[in-house]
Amino acid sequence: MDKHLHIICFTVPFPVDYGGVVDLFWKLPILQKNGVKIHLHCFDYGRGKQEILNQYCIEVNYYNRSKGLLNLFSSTPYIVSSRKNKVLEDRLLQDDYPILCEGLHSSAILSNVKLNSRKIIVRLHNVEHEYYHHLQKSTTHIFKKLFFWRESQLLKKYETYLAQTKHQLLTLSELDAEKFKQQFYAKNIDYLPLFIPDDWNLNSRVGKENYCLYHGDLSVVANQKSVIWLIENVIKNLVNIHFVVAGKNPSKEIQDKIQTISNLKLIANPSDVELNNLIAKAHINILPSNSSSGIKLKLLNALYNGGFCISNNETLAGSGLNELCFIANSAEEFHQAILKLMDLNFEEKEREKRKLVLTKNFNNQKTAELLIQYIFG
Repeated sequence: MDKHLHIICFTVPFPVDYGGVVDLFWKLPILQKNGVKIHLHCFDYGRGKQEILNQYCIEVNYYNRSKGLLNLFSSTPYIVSSRKNKVLEDRLLQDDYPILCEGLHSSAILSNVKLNSRKIIVRLHNVEHEYYHHLQKSTTHIFKKLFFWRESQLLKKYETYLAQTKHQLLTLSELDAEKFKQQFYAKNIDYLPLFIPDDWNLNSRVGKENYCLYHGDLSVVANQKSVIWLIENVIKNLVNIHFVVAGKNPSKEIQDKIQTISNLKLIANPSDVELNNLIAKAHINILPSNSSSGIKLKLLNALYNGGFCISNNETLAGSGLNELCFIANSAEEFHQAILKLMDLNFEEKEREKRKLVLTKNFNNQKTAELLIQYIFG
């Protein structure tokens, strides 16, 4: 019997040019390989139609995200209400196939009583009310601060509602599953590992390189805050070590600060090939974070493809990857870890250790089989 599945994506899952779409895209080929016939539904607000998606799905439908002001006054979180779409719901009602909502963002269909009897799974990418609370704290723009504060409050209520529905919830990290159980008393919730790129086959190079790297989307306020903290508290005090900051759309503040540091280089908007090359050749990938929700794709990328990694507790929370990283939570701890690791070679035993842990925790075939069991079992 054919296995048909509707997948609703909060955005167009290609190109895979930021962390939030890695899991979205890479589950498509592996599900197809396992016999799932995918009916894909994407909200497009700037990424455009992508022909490659047709290789993995029997149909791909695109919808505009509603960004009208009325959604700002909805009692439902804006990231949900702006993706409520009647055409999408009418399409879903044409059959009785199960539905996978990618992100809480894509779960507006739950308000349609005609879909109450359907098998619906919601894939949670974050504890969203925490994420928006961190956005609120990170920005100084008064309108954004108010918007993030209100969205965080609405998301907390919405996550409480989600936790009490009959629908299966699946998280990206074990910590997020625990948070939903403890804060919202969720019962139908489990951790499902991330789907990773097919070419992540542990490419870390043995030896010694000569620089440290921070990489991330530099248009994101939380990442800007991390970079500025690193510059002001760590990098400027280590004048004999070379540092590189790489990422999308760096703010003017970051550009200005980097210009004043002689041992620090900025690489803005690197291509995928260039960024992967930077990660591979960095002796140390430095990856602090201000938030513990979700799982940090840049951490996984660095572990699969780079040398040593230094991260803090927030980056590692719920990842199961602590033993593969050097942990630093203060400026002094980062400082000492960098000095120590710059004198060491990245050795084969480190590669073997990573291989054991990463293969155990992230295996697309096993994860696909588990997801198929949740959906069709």
